[in-house]
Amino acid sequence: MIGRSTSHLCRMRILTFLFTMSTSVLAAQAPINGPMPGHCDMLEATIWLQCKGPCTALLEYWKEGRPDSLLRTTEQVSSQERAHAMDFRMDQVVPATTYEYRVVLDDKPLDLGEPLRFRTQPLWKFRNDPPDFTMATGSCTYVNEPAYDRPGKPYGAGYGIFDAIAAKRPDLMLWLGDNIYLREPDWGSRTGFLHRYTHTRSLPEMQHLLRSTANYAIWDDHDFGPNDADGSFVNAAFAKETFDLFWPNPGCGIPEAPHGITTAFSHADVDFFLLDDRTYRIPPDVVSSTPTLLGGPQQDWFIRALKYSDASFKVVALGGQFLSTASVFENYATFPAERQRLIDRIAQEGITGVVFLTGDRHFTELSH
Repeated sequence: MIGRSTSHLCRMRILTFLFTMSTSVLAAQAPINGPMPGHCDMLEATIWLQCKGPCTALLEYWKEGRPDSLLRTTEQVSSQERAHAMDFRMDQVVPATTYEYRVVLDDKPLDLGEPLRFRTQPLWKFRNDPPDFTMATGSCTYVNEPAYDRPGKPYGAGYGIFDAIAAKRPDLMLWLGDNIYLREPDWGSRTGFLHRYTHTRSLPEMQHLLRSTANYAIWDDHDFGPNDADGSFVNAAFAKETFDLFWPNPGCGIPEAPHGITTAFSHADVDFFLLDDRTYRIPPDVVSSTPTLLGGPQQDWFIRALKYSDASFKVVALGGQFLSTASVFENYATFPAERQRLIDRIAQEGITGVVFLTGDRHFTELSH
């Protein structure tokens, strides 16, 4: 928990989890994956779902306990080109309101056996103290698929963790990269990327978590391409396209760095900065170029965005460790000049309340 240092700070509980998952033979499943709320703001909410074949779909939603206030999204026809994945925008909502909703699939309401809800953010500035909220974070989600896994003991296990996270009832879930673990058959084609995303997103044990909270994500190497992939990866465009297709973040790229997945959003008095550690990476062993993790334009945007933020806390999500001084693996310490320059610029600009949330390493570490 990050405690109050003034009377105007929200309390934000951060629950962290490390994932390794496996599949098993399971009973009959719903005809869709999800639905999954993405970014929920004051006047709009986005909900993602994926049909398991051709379909038409829309969402009906209403204020909690007020079925007489029924609203509908535009009906969509799924496309094989998009792996039958769709984003629905609820654009007739008001702040600080819980909505119930249901999926209408092929003109019939779909019963998923659990209530579906999303909540819009409150309008609190200049009116009230910021609301408290709980956020869960995790990284490294490996769902076994024997046909394409490495020989030997399966890498994934422990998929019950998803229900354990959902049981904490977080207000939002932040996925910190390595969310799908691409394998050799996957990263060579767009079809491969779509297959890996669909396979992971189809895990039955994941559905309750996806449905029960707002989900945000960044990526790391195993969502982007091969192990330790950098900006030279030839299929980076497939990685970005499919990431955007399966994660309804508030944006996917910024004007200064349009080819990546960088974006930002606010929740209560916390501003979140979702950084891209792959698209502009030049690794330290390339001696004829200046090594960089984020690239100059993304770094400059990041500092300006931090400076502009008036939030009590600035939470920065990055695929690999930022503050750790251990110059090993893919820690930012392997880019010492750039890492120190960013730390110095944050100090020079007088920016406070910065918290880094990072993935990649299969253990939890707290650095100050």
